[in-house]
Amino acid sequence: MKTSRRLRKASVMLKTGTDPELKRYLEDRRVWVDRALEAYLPDLAIVPDRLHEAMRYSLFAGGKRIRPILAIAAYEAVAGKKVGADIKDRLPVFSAIELVHTYSLIHDDLPAMDDDDFRRGRLTSHKKFGEAAAILAGDALLTAAFAMISDRDLNRAIPPDILLSVIDELGRAAGSLGMVGGQFVDIASEGMVGSQTISEETLRYVHTHKTGALIRAAVRIGAVVGSAGPEAISSLTAYGEKAGLAFQVADDLLDLEGSEQETGKRVQKDGAHKKLTYPMIVGLTESKRLADRLIHEAVESLAVFGAEADPLRAIARFIVERKS
Repeated sequence: MKTSRRLRKASVMLKTGTDPELKRYLEDRRVWVDRALEAYLPDLAIVPDRLHEAMRYSLFAGGKRIRPILAIAAYEAVAGKKVGADIKDRLPVFSAIELVHTYSLIHDDLPAMDDDDFRRGRLTSHKKFGEAAAILAGDALLTAAFAMISDRDLNRAIPPDILLSVIDELGRAAGSLGMVGGQFVDIASEGMVGSQTISEETLRYVHTHKTGALIRAAVRIGAVVGSAGPEAISSLTAYGEKAGLAFQVADDLLDLEGSEQETGKRVQKDGAHKKLTYPMIVGLTESKRLADRLIHEAVESLAVFGAEADPLRAIARFIVERKS
């Protein structure tokens, strides 16, 4: 009975995923993350200043900070904390996830990868600073993420063994068995839509690794920092896996149905490049059904939690309702 009530409550929240309360929650935590990142990154006056400008240009381009916010929300769910210095003492660890995400966007936009001229409504890094500077800015952001997590002065509130677990989690998610591996298979599969060698299984691999791995890791990092028990970690892992896949399915749909004004980048490029997407493989209607089913399953996985996981439930719906 208790679980049933929680699921009914979650269902109500799913219908109001863009309500003012969620918007306020997301904005408050976005500000926290931005402040932590602003304080950590080298100042523009420090040599090499042009490199630091390129790093900041992409990092502060208006991102929603969904991944670090998911880590914060997972931490809140297991630690039972909504606000306060307790969370803010742990912000460097959560915020570092955004450094990895931004690095991946810079590199994804390069001519050798997805070849995009705009992101979030302005020139991509390589268009603004040149390809070499963009590559190095991405490299610098990736390495800064692990330096930020391992900085003992910043993270005195977190035991060293927990920090080591976070580094391991993020490193695995970002590497060849995670995000980079997914990106590699995505590029290798480009132009092969319709081929007998390309299956829905391959598509799922690309999406769960290229996008899903970092989202899953963000949720698990929040749980680890909150000293979650096995049941909580298992539930949050399932949530992260479902939400991560739903996020990329939603991206596929945005590319097909969104506008450049809404998304801040070129749309309908997946079809032009014959990229591996759910609409291309299973169709538009089935893709929408899949996104909805994944979000429902993500929310169901949180049944072991009470109201402390409501932000995670609301963010799940936001993932498929967003316009950018």
